[in-house]
Amino acid sequence: MVVYGTRSLERKEQAYELLRLGAAEFWGMEELPPLERGERGKPWMPQLPNRHFNLSHSGTLALCALSAQPVGVDIQVVRVWRDSLLERSCTTRERAWLRERGDRPEDFAQLWALKESMGKQNGYGLPYPPSRLETPLPPSGEPFRPGEVYTVGPLYLSVYQEEGWRGAVCAMETPPVEIRWVDGL
Repeated sequence: MVVYGTRSLERKEQAYELLRLGAAEFWGMEELPPLERGERGKPWMPQLPNRHFNLSHSGTLALCALSAQPVGVDIQVVRVWRDSLLERSCTTRERAWLRERGDRPEDFAQLWALKESMGKQNGYGLPYPPSRLETPLPPSGEPFRPGEVYTVGPLYLSVYQEEGWRGAVCAMETPPVEIRWVDGL
């Protein structure tokens, strides 16, 4: 499994450039086969059903995860979130954790990226309301730590973060600790 990222996205179609690059480097593919969308919109390669990928973009950032098994990825620019979104999106436990952390926008961005990556991994997306999907949490009051792997049943989740953004990968194998950053797409 590998995760590629770019910080210089100008249009969302460039996220597919990460896929082309990743497919060439990780799978040795000279060109991508035709892509289709599953019933819930997740892109896939019908000609290569054992090659899984997922894309996400937010602002000027994009991530692309490639794996031999279903994978989900999400990236979120940190911003102020409406209280109604927090209430509708978080379980009681998640909401308590956020309050203990001072309701910081970066913490909610991390929770949202985890939820999105979990929903994208299985191809069904987020349930409604999103509070029906519970993420793993660090111990009470503690922050998420990049590089630490969290588990939910057979799934492995990894968090990524830098100033101004948060990201996550959900997979059936341990995600990589580092993102392979690519400039100039």
